[in-house]
Amino acid sequence: MDKFEAMRVFVEVAESRSFVAASRALGLSAPAVTRSVAQLEASLGVRLFNRTTRLVRLTDAGARFLEDTTRILEEVEQAEATASGSYAEPRGILSVTAPVLFGQKHIVPIVTEYLQVNPQVTARTYFYDRISNILDEGLDVAIRIGELQDSSLYATQVGSVQRVVCASPDYLKQHGTPRRPSELAKHQIIQASTVEATPAWRFESARGIETVKFTPRLQCNQNGAAIEAATRGLGITRLMSYQVGEELKRGTLKRILRAYETKPLPVSIVYLEGRQANAKIRTFVELAVERLRANPYIDH
Repeated sequence: MDKFEAMRVFVEVAESRSFVAASRALGLSAPAVTRSVAQLEASLGVRLFNRTTRLVRLTDAGARFLEDTTRILEEVEQAEATASGSYAEPRGILSVTAPVLFGQKHIVPIVTEYLQVNPQVTARTYFYDRISNILDEGLDVAIRIGELQDSSLYATQVGSVQRVVCASPDYLKQHGTPRRPSELAKHQIIQASTVEATPAWRFESARGIETVKFTPRLQCNQNGAAIEAATRGLGITRLMSYQVGEELKRGTLKRILRAYETKPLPVSIVYLEGRQANAKIRTFVELAVERLRANPYIDH
């Protein structure tokens, strides 16, 4: 019995939960798949699957073996790729996703720099204000803002960002600067729906949590539109610190209510493969980590 081949057959059956589906995926006959799994179980001395006429489910021993087998096969594939050189030099198509403004302002410069020094790589960027499933959508690298939910991904934190309340100096001069969240009720509010889905802003301070509800004067489904309206003096908005970093630096927007800001949100680079990732992924992540950790609009 070819142990590695049997392990690959086992993994396919476990993931597809079907001997027939696994046989199709592997290009083998159903009896060959059944025989391979049976031989593997015999050699291990444990039952890996519970089988019925309609269902195939892992036993407890099978679930543990799947975890170990998956890791072993990945390491073997990586070793083979390293030996053949395909993991040594960046090549192929690199796909990167990020939130819209973060991608436009901070990822495009990194991608551009990366492509200029890696002529055998082409890139595709996908910028959405939603969480992309990098496995299901066939992506290589994602920039995530917020706490990570998927523990199956590799991640490197590069800093943090903050929800900030801001307005133009002209607006504040004309209407006054609110000192407490409750005073926002007297002001014109610009709501960026991608940052705040509902017309209510949550604040935190030594006194506890406070939520302020309001009727926005303007609702924007694009953060750039909210920034433009705020810089033109229409009202007060709340956005992510990286989105208005340039405006705050230039002074076209002023940050207010800092004592009531909620806790910072981590910024992470996530990817599917670990330290022995394909060269295009590994080298891009290394560059992105270096550049983002040096970015003045990301807190470190």
